[in-house]
Amino acid sequence: MEEKLISRKKPSFLISKKLNKYLTKYSRNVVMPIFYEDLLRYSGAIEVYDKSGEDTLWLRVFYPEFEREEIERSLKKIYTILHADGSDSSIPFLNVDEIDYCTFGNSKPFRIKIRNILNDNYMYMYIKVADASRVYGLELEHLLSPDRINFLVYKNTLVEGHIQGIPGDVFMNEGYEHFSSRDQKQLSKEFVKFNERSIIRLLGDMRSYNYVIVPTHDFDQVQYRIRAIDFDQQSYEGKFKVYMPQFLKENNSFVSMVHDNLREESIEQYKIEERSAISKRILRVQNRIKSLLECMAEDKISTDKKVKMLRKELFEYTKDVKFKKCNSMGSILKVAFEFVVRNYENVNHYVVH
Repeated sequence: MEEKLISRKKPSFLISKKLNKYLTKYSRNVVMPIFYEDLLRYSGAIEVYDKSGEDTLWLRVFYPEFEREEIERSLKKIYTILHADGSDSSIPFLNVDEIDYCTFGNSKPFRIKIRNILNDNYMYMYIKVADASRVYGLELEHLLSPDRINFLVYKNTLVEGHIQGIPGDVFMNEGYEHFSSRDQKQLSKEFVKFNERSIIRLLGDMRSYNYVIVPTHDFDQVQYRIRAIDFDQQSYEGKFKVYMPQFLKENNSFVSMVHDNLREESIEQYKIEERSAISKRILRVQNRIKSLLECMAEDKISTDKKVKMLRKELFEYTKDVKFKKCNSMGSILKVAFEFVVRNYENVNHYVVH
């Protein structure tokens, strides 16, 4: 049962000095004019409902008149730091339309809607407590997925750019049978690759509402991608199945679609393709990955019990004895990457370094 796979509450882990130094080196650590705690000083809130009248579990918050102007200016400044050069030149053309707060989940984020008054376009950003697990997850996603991730950290505050897409549970709400045969096959292929990507980089809890579907129109067809949007469970749990989206009940419709549309040979081929793609990315940014994993190996982002459980299960899964010597989640991930790259290079022995 899934309840036994995923911990009900994951603690937040502080940013270590070594990780902070890494973030500074790669321009992730930037001085910002407001902290997460500042946004908690709201004076009122109302529930936010979706178009169907369902409670979204978000609260629209309001601030006292004497604080609101300063808070909104600070949020605009953060927006320019995240998306531009951080100058004040565009601030007069920005408006803070909404500040929403979510009490559901681990990160309890604030969602900020910023609108450009010149063209009426808007974007979202999120402000959260800077949890080390999530920071590692975001950085690994940036380095090893097909997509780039926009985020900044300042002391105990994390700012993330919005990842656009349709939540997986919403996308599949009506069932996959109404999709065309071509769309079903492509979505099945993408889920297999997403599943493999999550396994290799040990990103857990990829239930259908923790990733989005991104449709892209290409000539006379639509291409689909699956992108993770929640990184709290990066290398935290001890059970290996937590890192396999295929075993989470919220993904049953995707799993059924894969079985209905892909042969075993195709599934295996897509897994190989994804392993190869990730291996190439690891080799391409190996110095940065090495630095990140050195931080992670010295960091405590899980319990000793979970570390021992995961290294045991990964040894049984891979038969790689190096897992037996791992004493942290960072060292486990390092061995996992080495295992994937080694197998890739054995097959592609012509790769030039």
